[in-house]
Amino acid sequence: MPDGSIVQIIREAGLMVKFILLLLCVMSVVTWAIVYKKFLLLRRTRQESSIFLETFWKSRTLADAYINTKNLKNSSIAEVFRIGYGELLKFGKPGSDPEVKNLEIKKISSGGNIACMENVERALRKAISNEVNRLSKVLSFLATTGNTAPFIGLFGTVWGIMSAFRGIGLRGSANLATVAPGISEALIATAAGLAAAIPAVIAFNYYVNAIRKIESDMQGFANDFSNLVEREYIHRPAGRSGAARGSKKED
Repeated sequence: MPDGSIVQIIREAGLMVKFILLLLCVMSVVTWAIVYKKFLLLRRTRQESSIFLETFWKSRTLADAYINTKNLKNSSIAEVFRIGYGELLKFGKPGSDPEVKNLEIKKISSGGNIACMENVERALRKAISNEVNRLSKVLSFLATTGNTAPFIGLFGTVWGIMSAFRGIGLRGSANLATVAPGISEALIATAAGLAAAIPAVIAFNYYVNAIRKIESDMQGFANDFSNLVEREYIHRPAGRSGAARGSKKED
């Protein structure tokens, strides 16, 4: 191993600097593991959500759409639909099993339409919140790494410089050959801190924006689903319909 190489400098570093480098190495490895797993998770989520939306709008009934979501376990939008559909079943056909293939939801009576819509919308909001939490899991580690790794590396640098100046004092000389090894050892800690922090910050910002986009898509679908339920399954009293108002004017 040639003198002055990074490996040689690390081998000759002090115990504290070695500990800091090991800590930063662990943080970096965990960061890249999270980056890889989140990339696969979000890619599957987007792909399956796209498949679900295409299938949903082609389905003749909500029951058919529900059955088609069985294999879309990673789709956040499909999960929001399953939760909302399950809540709708409680009002449309109490005790019904959503697994029944020929399930038909009856019109909600006028006495239960307000409670039905409130419960469905509450269930949709909760499902969206749960999905955002699921997708955001362990992202806090990326934020923590991005915020703390540079300071950990800086601490190692300060410690290394302190050791270097102590060595200069013991030797009684301050030529370049005496100072350079200690300074090099110290700066490696800063470089390691930045190497751990930069990918963590980039990945955190990317995934936060990606999850916001998925959340926006879930909100859009929840609004469409609520409108569909209100239009197709909520019974409106005849006296409040536009046709009824028109006939009243003619009289």
